[in-house]
Amino acid sequence: MNLTTAAAICNNTASSTPLYVGFIGAIVATLFFGSNFVPVKKFETGDGIFFQWVLCAAIWHVGLVVGAIRHFPKFYPLAMLGGALWCTGNVTTVFIIKTIGLAQGFLIWGSANLILGWLSGRFGWFGIKKEIPNNPAFNYAGVGLALLAAVIYIFIKSEAKSKVNTTVSPLVSDEEQEKLIRQSVREHDEEGSTSPSDRNDDTFIERMNPKSRRILGIAAAIFAGSLYGLNFTPVIYIQDRYHGASDNGLDYVFAHFSGIFATSTLFMFVYCAIMKNKPRVYAKVLLPGFISGIMWGIADVGWFIANKVLSEPISFPIITTLPPFIGVLWGVFVFKEIKGKRNYILLSIAGLITIGGAVLTGLSKGTTKKDCVHNTTTVATTPIITTLQNLIENF
Repeated sequence: MNLTTAAAICNNTASSTPLYVGFIGAIVATLFFGSNFVPVKKFETGDGIFFQWVLCAAIWHVGLVVGAIRHFPKFYPLAMLGGALWCTGNVTTVFIIKTIGLAQGFLIWGSANLILGWLSGRFGWFGIKKEIPNNPAFNYAGVGLALLAAVIYIFIKSEAKSKVNTTVSPLVSDEEQEKLIRQSVREHDEEGSTSPSDRNDDTFIERMNPKSRRILGIAAAIFAGSLYGLNFTPVIYIQDRYHGASDNGLDYVFAHFSGIFATSTLFMFVYCAIMKNKPRVYAKVLLPGFISGIMWGIADVGWFIANKVLSEPISFPIITTLPPFIGVLWGVFVFKEIKGKRNYILLSIAGLITIGGAVLTGLSKGTTKKDCVHNTTTVATTPIITTLQNLIENF
């Protein structure tokens, strides 16, 4: 199917923003993406649905602030699709952390994020324009190293714990936490909850044998990472195909984050219906969950800034590859999830390979997607994107 556009979709002129601003954005994104789940690591989050809703509410508020600062630019509903993709992947996060741990989960979904993000941009998937690297050899080598690292990560065994570990104080501490959680469960049961899964939301994970738990955790991490890697695609599609669309990624933050919160609210509604209006709600996760969401929102804003100043070929490998190492530092030195000489050796090798892959991919420095088109042109688009676009804009 074709989409006719009146041209003048042009390449960005040299940015007047200093390069160091882009690197600061990348550093902020790296640190906050790598640490945003730490505040809730030692808190009971149940099945994660309520926690995600709190997280996404905080994210939306960050988007609201950014939108206000940008004087609320034109709202593109299609940009919400990216937020929906991210939220759908993120709903599996709690399950991933409880099955394979924060460190390994972070590494696997980060690798999948890098690979899918690269594939969609490099080959022009889903209607966005191809990004041809100046140095294809570096580009392919970098992605190949990322794939190799992802395979090595799978063989690193963690010691994730399903229950709250009271020997390590959470960042937002409360010495009565366990007592209150048990009291909440008893009160919930007294109100008529009788199913085993309702009495203990960790039962499903605990009943799984270690091998099945690990396989499902890895599969969930790959699924989540794949959706993460595609969450910028709708925004890029708008910038590539919509006449007059802003080239500043910050102008799409509010729409993107609105998609996140709307999808999370939908998940919460369905969850409450399935649970017959008796959802597992842990009040103690409210504050740390909100802090986690604010951290994530700030990180994603940093990513948008890095995309604008550095361009995606530079920012994407950095921001998808380095945050997992922040997660590893937390997992190894604070949460003690990865132990043993063999694991440390594998982790070191995988880390070096991942960094090497990120550097090579960044050095390949792809050409911009927004080459000027001075005449009215007809560009090919995918049926999926076109259908979604028509449905959203005619809603």
